Amino acid sequence: MTLKSLLMGAATVVLMAQTAGAETRLSLSEVLPDGNFMTENAKTFAEAVKEATDGEVVITVHPAGSLGFKGPDQLGAVRDGLADMGDVNISQQVGLNPLFGAEGVPFLVEDMEDLAAYHEVLRPEFEKLAERYNQKILYMVPSPAQYVYLKTKVEDIDDFHGITVRGADKNTVDIVSSLGMDGIAMPWGELLPALASGRVQGVATSATSGVDGKFWEFLDYIYPTNHTWGSNAVTINLDKWNSLSEEDRTAIQKVATDLQPGFWDISRQSDVNSVATMTENGMELVEISDDLMAQIKEKAQGVQDEFFERVPDAKPVADAYLAARNGQ
Repeated sequence: MTLKSLLMGAATVVLMAQTAGAETRLSLSEVLPDGNFMTENAKTFAEAVKEATDGEVVITVHPAGSLGFKGPDQLGAVRDGLADMGDVNISQQVGLNPLFGAEGVPFLVEDMEDLAAYHEVLRPEFEKLAERYNQKILYMVPSPAQYVYLKTKVEDIDDFHGITVRGADKNTVDIVSSLGMDGIAMPWGELLPALASGRVQGVATSATSGVDGKFWEFLDYIYPTNHTWGSNAVTINLDKWNSLSEEDRTAIQKVATDLQPGFWDISRQSDVNSVATMTENGMELVEISDDLMAQIKEKAQGVQDEFFERVPDAKPVADAYLAARNGQ
């Protein structure tokens, strides 16, 4: 081999090393399983980031809690750099700051259009909180409408009494408890064994989660209570974010902003598709009578009042949203 060939070979090795060194690899912790629309959104985002940064930033999504973190751990894991990024269920972070529960105030928001208006005033507050926990919110996507899933058919408010129902966060647990059920907070990873053993007889969650958990194997009835709302936020550790080039940060932010509206549309459609899947598998969608819904809202009003008393910083945010919604 000639000296020229050796030098060219060495130069190629150096160039390859420099190219590899320029690539930033980021881990994204996801507690939801493959196939869940939130997980698929994260993968779509990762692919778009790779393309927008010409391969300089590569995000690997780790679904189903494979990095070892449960839902309530996500914010702390990203804060501490145990995961570079996370798909964080915001309402599950109330243990770190109760303001994270502001989306879940019962019956404050009627639908996704209202939720978008609420986010106009609420998201800036969440972004400030995220920064306090050493991370930046890239995009937010709501879970679809909420349901209560039970083994028994309910026709009267008293029929709820004593049923053990899992909620993902404190607000949901408080709501179902206000109706006479025995609410219990439980991470997703513990739910299916609890349903199988009979420790839990019902679940309050979205339709997409109902499909993820194959609720038809455990439960029979779907009640469209739409009692609360909650979003996931994909966040990135601030140290990692600041280590990226300005060009890459700009590209990633644009990807997040451009994709977010479509992710909201996916959430809407996922609700429709998931309810159809559950009914096709034998579950029954039970329409709640006006009288029963009025009783449910009346019982839950105390939960709303208690939340604002406990978290006074949330009250002006909710008031600003209601004033805008009511044209005041």
